[in-house]
Amino acid sequence: MDSDHFQVVAESLRGQREVDDHTFNSLAVLSERLERVRGIDEAFAGIEFSPDIEQLQSQRRTAPVG
Repeated sequence: MDSDHFQVVAESLRGQREVDDHTFNSLAVLSERLERVRGIDEAFAGIEFSPDIEQLQSQRRTAPVG
């Protein structure tokens, strides 16, 4: 199940699946995990998502509601 989130996001980035709520839900899970890793030790504080992931996240923030 854990790898499903990675797979969903990766396939969405490659255009192999539609970017949809499942993509954004998986991205939210991965974001939460990244925050936990950052909190473990200062050595992880600089870890960030790739620019492609950042762009994908911005699509969610700018998606029209309706």
